[in-house]
Amino acid sequence: MYAVLTKILRKVFKEHTIFKYGFNISPMYRRSTGRVIAVTEDLLTAKVKIPLSIKNRNYVGSIFGGSLFSATDPVFMIQLIHILGDAYVVWDKEATIRFRRPAKTDAYVVFSFSESEIETIKKRVAEEREIDLVKEIEITDTSGDIVYAQVVKTIYIADKEYYKNKRKTRKAV
Repeated sequence: MYAVLTKILRKVFKEHTIFKYGFNISPMYRRSTGRVIAVTEDLLTAKVKIPLSIKNRNYVGSIFGGSLFSATDPVFMIQLIHILGDAYVVWDKEATIRFRRPAKTDAYVVFSFSESEIETIKKRVAEEREIDLVKEIEITDTSGDIVYAQVVKTIYIADKEYYKNKRKTRKAV
């Protein structure tokens, strides 16, 4: 549903605008309490704010850990789907979070890729057909000085044709 809607919206809006507002109006992401507050035009960087509110405040007054985790969950995957395009399959494969200290103020996360990192991903997939990419991010305060949590994401990326053939082979077995 989201992919179809995105294709329609591309006729009117720029990709980074669809990314930002698509996340923010999506019911599945809204429940995380995270909000995409900035996306660069090339989609290489996205910034998310997780405001401390009545919706995510836990028993001791800090941001509920599940809100911190779920606000980080889909961003890298969707970012790569849009950056790499239709010739690739991208899936979240694994994620871990290490809580460092209670988030008693609004929290922020920056999701970023460099141009060289995207080129390396494309080269590796061309050579290996499928790869696991590990990305680490920190959930911080406004200044970026206080780290509330560290998240490690493993993202599966494959050549679409290879992926389709691999699935056909598995079904036949």
